Amino acid sequence: MSAFYDEVQEIKAQYPDWRSATLPALRLAQEKHGYLSPDALRECAEALGTTPAFCESVASFYDMYHLRPVGRHLVEVCTNVSCALVGAQQVLEGFERELGIRAGETTGDGEVTLRTIECLGGCGWATIVAIDNKYRTHVMPDGVQAIVEGLRNGD
Repeated sequence: MSAFYDEVQEIKAQYPDWRSATLPALRLAQEKHGYLSPDALRECAEALGTTPAFCESVASFYDMYHLRPVGRHLVEVCTNVSCALVGAQQVLEGFERELGIRAGETTGDGEVTLRTIECLGGCGWATIVAIDNKYRTHVMPDGVQAIVEGLRNGD
């Protein structure tokens, strides 16, 4: 068996029910493959002792799992109520303009994927933008250009 299989078995052993290991197993598979491709879902299912359809159904429910390839950088703009009230739509449009893509797309060079996300849990610091899982608070439309330049320059 593979190292991935063995690692999932260790995780499964920590829980009374194998289903509790599903989220950590999906995370491991995504780290290994970059996203949850059909092959990654099959590998995860085999290690858990279930079906790829079960793994995909769980992964499709959560924002942190990617069923399609994503860019080297992931930009996620919170669009929930608190962020929306202070201009999340304008921030999103700024990213779309600067990157030349729409939300849900990846730049042609594969560098940046732009997504909307329902909530990042920082309602008091809206608009929240997560860049590679690091939060930026109080993002305003006029700050988007500098953020994108930083991404392009490796900051």
